[in-house]
Amino acid sequence: MPELPEVETVRRGLVSLVKGYKIVGAHDLHPRALKPESIAPLKSIQGAKIIDLNRRGKFLWFVLDRPQVLVAHLGMSGQFLIHQQGHPRAKHVRAQFDLTKQMRKRELVFNDQRTFGWVSVEETIDGVPSSAQHIARDPFDSQFDLQETIEKFAKRKIRIKTALLNQEIMSGVGNIYADETLWRAKVHPEVSTADLSKKKLASIISYATEVMSEAIEQGGTSFDDLYINVNGESGFFEQALAAYGCTDEPCPRCGTPIRRITFGARSSHFCPRCQKKYR
Repeated sequence: MPELPEVETVRRGLVSLVKGYKIVGAHDLHPRALKPESIAPLKSIQGAKIIDLNRRGKFLWFVLDRPQVLVAHLGMSGQFLIHQQGHPRAKHVRAQFDLTKQMRKRELVFNDQRTFGWVSVEETIDGVPSSAQHIARDPFDSQFDLQETIEKFAKRKIRIKTALLNQEIMSGVGNIYADETLWRAKVHPEVSTADLSKKKLASIISYATEVMSEAIEQGGTSFDDLYINVNGESGFFEQALAAYGCTDEPCPRCGTPIRRITFGARSSHFCPRCQKKYR
């Protein structure tokens, strides 16, 4: 599933390509494209101008010149792509947006092979769409409160990997960047938040911010063609991964083979020497 760096890469690409364009056509082409909770059909935003693109955690939304916004969640394989002449067309288009700006025309599509992603027309509360109201701020939000987030982690008394994945504590971190964060912090994924000092929790948040910043600079992480940016390009952060997906490969820090364990229906990758559960 695309995590914060991938969604932020998509957001930046969309800002450069569709901001200022008018939506002259909006079509849902698959029964699962439009979220059931959408307050209106896609065609209701026809005539709207795209003012900006915003994001909270893994949620992305188009700010329009009207009270409603167009929200998107990429799910497992959602992609926003610009169809270009002379290039192959996307094969799993679930929604299409016809855009114009002066004499220029663009065709923006929401492509989603696994159909877990969605788009939705929603109202906002304090600038945030209805579907993202329960989502906590991420470390890149200008109003992110570090001390408040540390307190939230400290009170949960759950495994730190589980806490990092909880989007109501701090958003944006998924399986890939949780593993990379804990590897950098030298913390075992099964350690309880109750056993971590507030100073250590602060360092974990700092490492999460660091690793996601680096991933954004590399355009995110692509293991296959299910994640590509608006221009159809893959991200390159996979080459910098130290733990995630590196089972039996030597730890870049100490050379010990990376281990993989499963809990909560998720895989975790860690170095058994650098990230000891008990010290």
